[in-house]
Amino acid sequence: MPNLLFSPTQLGSLPLKNRIVMAQLTRSRAIANLPNDLMAEYYSQRAGAGLIITEGTSPSPNGLGYPRIPGLFNTEQVQGWQQVTERVHQAGSRIFVQLMHTGRVSHPANMPDGARVLAPSPIAVPGETWTDTAGMQPHPVPHEMNEADIAQSIAEYAESAKLALQAGFDGVELHAANGYLIDQFLNTASNQRNDRWGGSVENRIRFAVEVARVTVAVAGSKRVGMRISPYGVFNAQVPDAEMDALYLRLIDELNTLGLLYIHVVDHSAMGAPEVSPELKAKIRSAFNGQYILSGGYDAARAATDLNANRGDLVAFGRPFISNPDLVSKLQTGQQLAEPDFATFYTPGEKGYTDY
Repeated sequence: MPNLLFSPTQLGSLPLKNRIVMAQLTRSRAIANLPNDLMAEYYSQRAGAGLIITEGTSPSPNGLGYPRIPGLFNTEQVQGWQQVTERVHQAGSRIFVQLMHTGRVSHPANMPDGARVLAPSPIAVPGETWTDTAGMQPHPVPHEMNEADIAQSIAEYAESAKLALQAGFDGVELHAANGYLIDQFLNTASNQRNDRWGGSVENRIRFAVEVARVTVAVAGSKRVGMRISPYGVFNAQVPDAEMDALYLRLIDELNTLGLLYIHVVDHSAMGAPEVSPELKAKIRSAFNGQYILSGGYDAARAATDLNANRGDLVAFGRPFISNPDLVSKLQTGQQLAEPDFATFYTPGEKGYTDY
């Protein structure tokens, strides 16, 4: 059978030159939280992918939980991202911005003056996080979000989506995975509320649905996707007995909004609990949009799953770090270069644009 991985396809109304997606990869090169020339070079080097999804980008000063991650909530950031989108488009690829509010996965030392560490419940993430000014620091207890905080955060996603279109992005991916703010509402480890935003499945999905609703209102449903991580344990999230039901209910709600795609995280290749094939199949069957596969793929496995109609596109993450020419290497069977883990999150071009 032909290898569908390298065949052109459509993502909604967007033509893609292949079915390879460059997944979100935090790289911490946005000095002062501003996209820059170095980042434009990095993304354009990897524009062999049919679709690029940017590193997690905060829609709010309150979401800048890590050092040197980019934002998308002011004019200067829009201008910075414009040079990125222009370079990627010139190289023949499409690019979505991933909006990631870190919520409780944060530290005041990584945030601008006046920003607050927010979360559904005042429960700190166990362990420590890196700060440029003071090294490793314990995660603080976050402020429990009240109704005004929740309304403001939802509105910030909408405004950021508007700015994304101004910056030339082809669309927006909402990061509802890996223990960040949207996922913090979904998961009982971080959401122990007893109001309309917590407790039942219906209440825990409410924040994700409302963020999707306002983003679709701004950008249009065919420019919005969502990344989810059922059974994920990153950032101290925990599975619960209602997890399958929660994600299938979320899919029902996203269908009513007409979302373009769902991007399902499976980090079992890196030692995390597996997302059961049964749940993946149920999500695939229930969701009306397109499905992005991810999780330790190589070209052969990607071809197998595409031919079996388990998904429409396949995301590759870490291999893109050390292989800017990943698409051609996958196509020709060349050996992949190994990444330098020591430079994943350091400033500068070393381990970033010099592979």
